[in-house]
Amino acid sequence: MTQDSGQVLDALDQALVHALQIAPRAGWARIGAALGVDPVTVARRWARLTRAGAAWVSCHPAPLVAESGQGCLAFVEVDCANGRLPGVARELTAEPHVAAVEHVSGGRDLLLTVFAPHLPALTRWVTHRLGALDGIVATRTHLASTVYAEGSKWRLRALDSARIARLTESAPARADAPVFALTDLDLALLAELSVDGRASHRVLAERCGTSPDTVRRRVNKLFAAGMAHTRCEVARPLSEWPVSLILWGRVAPGELRGVAEQITGAREVRLCAGVVGRHNLKVIAWVRSLDDAQRFEVRLAERVPALTVVDRAVALWPMKLNGQLLDERGYRIRAVPIDVRGVASA
Repeated sequence: MTQDSGQVLDALDQALVHALQIAPRAGWARIGAALGVDPVTVARRWARLTRAGAAWVSCHPAPLVAESGQGCLAFVEVDCANGRLPGVARELTAEPHVAAVEHVSGGRDLLLTVFAPHLPALTRWVTHRLGALDGIVATRTHLASTVYAEGSKWRLRALDSARIARLTESAPARADAPVFALTDLDLALLAELSVDGRASHRVLAERCGTSPDTVRRRVNKLFAAGMAHTRCEVARPLSEWPVSLILWGRVAPGELRGVAEQITGAREVRLCAGVVGRHNLKVIAWVRSLDDAQRFEVRLAERVPALTVVDRAVALWPMKLNGQLLDERGYRIRAVPIDVRGVASA
């Protein structure tokens, strides 16, 4: 179910979304206390937003996992034959390890975000699955080296500092735990959480065939090690930043980290990642309009003179975002679990 184009988020909806961006798995009592609202009211509000596809909580393997040598993250450009884009997109949105599929402007038709457990698995999938898919003319694969910022850190900014502090102060302590080898249960839990990032331990236990206590331990371990990122999203037309701008840049290798840190300070930035390819930096920003996209690039050039933007695109239709299938206006339709086990055995 989706909303009509006149749908807006009122002040409480915006506050609720922002609270869940800070504490996506917090109980309704904690969320309600931070907002000064009865827990039943915030739970009812959230149920209405999710039914409408206006907001949702999902989860994905953290980019840190790719940096640990356990996996890899790739951005894949796809060129389609005339008239074949819809069919190709349908095939790719169904792939569980393809976290995002965007129809974009510029020098490519589709832009994919792909998770794989290791480079050989990604190579096999690009060569044998993607390369053989009817309707594809060409592909180009760019590997992420370091992810400096990603969508779980983006905020709607509807709460004042006091309410933010109340949410963060009551958050459970996170240990600085080491990265560990993912088990089949861990991968199954990540897949279920990618569909519903607020799923309870009991529900996860039922779906994964184990006990709630085991689920609690494994989920806590995943989050403590920074190996899973849960995030609350809102349909972009409701965020006041409805245009998704994608920039590819070039930076001197020795300045890459410093430049990335400057870029991630901009409110609009949703993703900043070092890439191995013809460009070495990718940035995704949400902006208010196409005019604002150009103004953002001007502001970025002033803020970060060491960055040279060499290519740009606008997401015409983000068909899949972090495992969630979206309609043409950006409202959630349903989810495809993010799961790398299929590509691992391909």
